[in-house]
Amino acid sequence: MNEKVAGIIAALKERYPQSVCALHYEKDYELMIAVRLSAQCTDARVNLVTPALFAAYPTLEAMAQAPVEAVEEYVKTCGFFRQKAKDIVGACQMLLTQYGGKVPGTMEELLKLPGVGRKTANLLLGDLYQVPGSVVCDTHCIRICGRLGLSQGKDPEKVEQQLRKILPPEESSDFCHRIVLFGRDICTARSPKCQECPLGMFCREHNAP
Repeated sequence: MNEKVAGIIAALKERYPQSVCALHYEKDYELMIAVRLSAQCTDARVNLVTPALFAAYPTLEAMAQAPVEAVEEYVKTCGFFRQKAKDIVGACQMLLTQYGGKVPGTMEELLKLPGVGRKTANLLLGDLYQVPGSVVCDTHCIRICGRLGLSQGKDPEKVEQQLRKILPPEESSDFCHRIVLFGRDICTARSPKCQECPLGMFCREHNAP
């Protein structure tokens, strides 16, 4: 691990000791559903929607048997609700028919689930199974790692591979959670609070001439 990466990780740990997922869930499949809903939607909005959805369909079996149109009504405010509802019901059905009613623990299996891409799969692997090297490349991660000079470009898979090469595997999942907190708190997209930034010394943009 190079000195810059170590410094960034240490500064983020100091500011955000608790590196927890912002999405609320109790069961493994509930996290899968919440992450699907979070695509192009805020975690805060998802957390407002999921309690009623999970109460209406309190088991995996109930969610798998839910009419897609009914699920649509619960998730309508999350955007792209028709596709999300279809993916949620389809993924729950697949968990029952192919994975023994449990969210699988490998990238290959997760990517077979409807609506699950690498971002979602990495988050599930890191949070549910503590798989080392899980790198969740969301918009916060791509933006901030670019500003810090840790990655180049905006393609999520390419940024993921770049970060895998420099982040200690045991730190990667927590690093990504902290980056999300940092992106909401300090390094926002439009008006970053550079004067308050604990990572200013590492920031390529902040130190540009």
